[in-house]
Amino acid sequence: MLFSSLLPAAFPMLALAHFVALLSPGQDFFLIVAHSLRHRLRGSRYICLGIAIGNAIYIAVTILGWTSIRDNQMAFSFVEISGALYLLWIGSKLIQSKKSDAIWDTEQEKVPSAIKQLLLGLNSAILNPKNALFYMSLMAVILGNEVTLAQQITSGVWMFLIVLLWNLLIAATIGQPRVQTYLAKGIHIIERSAGVILICFGVIVFASYLP
Repeated sequence: MLFSSLLPAAFPMLALAHFVALLSPGQDFFLIVAHSLRHRLRGSRYICLGIAIGNAIYIAVTILGWTSIRDNQMAFSFVEISGALYLLWIGSKLIQSKKSDAIWDTEQEKVPSAIKQLLLGLNSAILNPKNALFYMSLMAVILGNEVTLAQQITSGVWMFLIVLLWNLLIAATIGQPRVQTYLAKGIHIIERSAGVILICFGVIVFASYLP
């Protein structure tokens, strides 16, 4: 009885759809890749936490009522344009990556502080209003109107944990010595590619405002 009161009947479908969406690389993915290549899990774990918190905020907004914000074109456009500028800034930093003769040289680089990592991840997620649209669509379409507040909260906590654990898995995998040794000679190419992709995300946002 308790189990059914906390989890909606459509929870398996929601969990599957959410995880499949995580498999599609987005701006958060490339941010994690770039930092875990240079600083391993130690320098990217709080980025993962920040991204998960950003997603949690949008999940909470969705539960409380995202419609009013979504329908405010000025507010939505402000968040979207701010996010695009942020992507352009991060991307411009990554495309300046220089070739290193050995991956172990990166160990001498200063690992970003926990606060800096957290803000990087949080900004990446929170300045992407499409996250809110995704969660609103996901929860509205799959869970329907009869879902209770407790079931919405349980589903939200689940999605937060999955985002966090999945991103930590990506960072930990890329941070493995064997993986980094394999990628050593091309680390600057990977970072530059990630930068180009993030810049493309930002440009696409601005392009959508063109007549």
